[in-house]
Amino acid sequence: MKETAIFAGGCFWCMVAPFDQMKGIEKVISGYTGGHVENPTYEEVLTKTTGHTEAVEITFDPDLISYEELVDIYWNQTDPTDAMGQFQDRGDNYRPVIFVKDGKQRKIAEASKQRLVESKMYSKPIVTQIQPVAPFYPAEDTHQDFYKKNPARYQAEQNERQSYQLNKGAELK
Repeated sequence: MKETAIFAGGCFWCMVAPFDQMKGIEKVISGYTGGHVENPTYEEVLTKTTGHTEAVEITFDPDLISYEELVDIYWNQTDPTDAMGQFQDRGDNYRPVIFVKDGKQRKIAEASKQRLVESKMYSKPIVTQIQPVAPFYPAEDTHQDFYKKNPARYQAEQNERQSYQLNKGAELK
């Protein structure tokens, strides 16, 4: 039986590839969640008035990859100390959030976050929120599989995130 996970961590264009390439992932959809407007458009979300954040909805086979493994991948894609965006993406619509669908996901996400806090890897507080799942609205087709359709633009968007990931050990404390 397939399960879903929803993560927000900056531009959804950059959040697809790390999950999409893992065994056990059936699909990764870019979209919007956590807001108060039904069926928002990309342009509406960019106005920062809908309350939504860009996110990815991952459909996965828990027999091949666990939710805990997905959370671990998530932490490696984001800066958990930046509440108002990720890298070059600034604003509430880029905030980092793990959206949990049930108590099991909440327990796993909270335990993982606590391990991250206790690791003392970061000198700043871990501010990534863990919130209940809200309606998820798929983004327009032009935003789906962006890294495959627009590799040059994707790489340009990804540069700051990749630099952070490569230098994370040196920058954390």
